Amino acid sequence: MARLEGKVAVITGGASGIGKQTVKLFAAEGARLVIADVEDAAGRALAAEIGERAIFQHTDVAQESDVATALDLAAARFGRLDCVFNNAGIGGARGPIAKTSVADFDATLAVLLRGVFLGMKHAARLMLPNGAGAIISTASVAGLTAGYGPHIYSAAKAAVINLTRSVAMELAESGIRVNCICPGFIATPIFGKAAGLSAEQAEQSVGLVTAGAARAQPLGRVGQPEDVAQAALWLASADSSFVTGQALVVDGGLTSGQPWSASQARQRALADALRAHA
Repeated sequence: MARLEGKVAVITGGASGIGKQTVKLFAAEGARLVIADVEDAAGRALAAEIGERAIFQHTDVAQESDVATALDLAAARFGRLDCVFNNAGIGGARGPIAKTSVADFDATLAVLLRGVFLGMKHAARLMLPNGAGAIISTASVAGLTAGYGPHIYSAAKAAVINLTRSVAMELAESGIRVNCICPGFIATPIFGKAAGLSAEQAEQSVGLVTAGAARAQPLGRVGQPEDVAQAALWLASADSSFVTGQALVVDGGLTSGQPWSASQARQRALADALRAHA
């Protein structure tokens, strides 16, 4: 079933990771797409792979003119705009708070928060006359609880979650739904890029970065871009027509608690230690 047949979507950060998988899934479900990214070669290659349903537009989400151009292109080329997925992201500023520079702080928020704001702003501009649309943003479990990301990244993702709720309340009155997705640990190149690797090296590092992460997951595996893409598809489709203002957690149970076997092992170890000292 083509759940997005006749729909037009813009996906930022669409050339790699979660965005790339979402582009492929949306296209397979009938959507026509603008792939918006700063990675020109990868974006053009993906558009060529998809065919006439997709076009690439160089887009730095920190720049309002770039975001407006990408969304306007979708409406001009395909005749409408039904969905914007604000997915572009970076790891951003890292390290102790006392050593975080203002420049790194600003650069992180420019992509992770300003980019989402701009996507919402210009999506609303184009969707309001039609009285319909779906705006989706990538937040993170790091925006829900501490310890899953760097300081500024976590703060930005928390802001995305509440911005989603606030904007959803405004746009619901015009028939536009606004939601976000909070992925947990997903096997994407973002970790390698945050470590300073090139785009190609970051892609090659995905397996190494995620090799030991499955043990921390209650479901016993690391999340894949497809897992988040499926959530985005649901939020973009009529299947979620009564859902707005939500932060959909896609984390394999990570934020719900410790894996049961690990928890039981720690409890047994504590009981053994207590008996040994009794």
